[in-house]
Amino acid sequence: MKYVDEYRDPKAAQQYVKAIHNAVTRPWTIMEVCGGQTHAIARFGIQDLLPDQVELVHGPGCPVCVTPLEMIDKALAIAARQEVIFCSFGDMLRVPGSRCDLSNIRAQGGDVRAIYTPLDALKIAEEYPDKQVVFFAVGFETTAPANAMAVHLAKIRGLDNFSVLVSHVLVPPAIEAIVSAPDNRVQGFLAAGHVCTVMGTQAYLPLAEKYGVPIVVTGFEPLDILEGIYRCVRQLEDGRAELENQYHRAVRDDGNITARALLARVFRVVRRQWRGIGEIADSGWGLTPEYAEFDAEKRFGIADIVVAEPEQCISGLVLRGLKKPIECPAFGKQCTPERPLGATMVSGEGACAAYYRYRREGAA
Repeated sequence: MKYVDEYRDPKAAQQYVKAIHNAVTRPWTIMEVCGGQTHAIARFGIQDLLPDQVELVHGPGCPVCVTPLEMIDKALAIAARQEVIFCSFGDMLRVPGSRCDLSNIRAQGGDVRAIYTPLDALKIAEEYPDKQVVFFAVGFETTAPANAMAVHLAKIRGLDNFSVLVSHVLVPPAIEAIVSAPDNRVQGFLAAGHVCTVMGTQAYLPLAEKYGVPIVVTGFEPLDILEGIYRCVRQLEDGRAELENQYHRAVRDDGNITARALLARVFRVVRRQWRGIGEIADSGWGLTPEYAEFDAEKRFGIADIVVAEPEQCISGLVLRGLKKPIECPAFGKQCTPERPLGATMVSGEGACAAYYRYRREGAA
């Protein structure tokens, strides 16, 4: 397939692997931030190709995984209401809340619908004016422009029966929270390429300089990831801490200017709670005053729901790069994709799901 096969070329991959082996002289720990990268690493066995000195750990770049338990419970509270049609991307339906998940609410008679775009939720709101239509706006900067557009169009069209439950989070503050933690073991980062197609790369430059860590914006195919690792290793070996853009075929320094302008109008930066990590300052988006009327938390009075994370699930340690999924005693036993204890097992981008699917019997 054009634009895919050339980034999966075995001979080119072998060249990158050889270059990494030749470059490494000491142990290094590198975190791939995005869940899509994690799945590619597991699927193509990239860790097994690397020298023993290079360890890959998995970051918090799975939007489903970092959505906190209390936000899931807020979604459940709204979705259970008779007057509500609750719309969400399909990967959120089986994320466990305190007592059940959105699929359970649907089985009990709630009108919960899996959709492919927030614009589908707008259409439903127009078709059912007597219902309150709520869209679960989850994700990083990648999905935010479409969600912002849905809110913007709802205002233009006067759809007062449409609202969004916003759980948007931002990547750079999460990287800073990880690298500044006393127990941090990450020495370099592969940044999420798709996020940077929207936001650009400049937010990462101060992090590289302040904390002395290489950050390489990286794509999602095997050659992308191997090149990103090679660039990161070279910086570490040279004692450099710079921002590099491996994914230059898709990422520009200033990102998508039109999308960023819409985001700045619809959203404002707020504190956000991250599953397993805790609260991070200035790490998410909420609606600006201009669009506050579409805030589902305020509309349904559920902003004060606060829930503690379950102790049995170690997803927080996985998301911070401190543990591998197979180090969890419940992995593949009490916790499986059919009966997940946490979001990292049920999400299509979760590290635990990747290990279960691609290397369940393998080592970290």
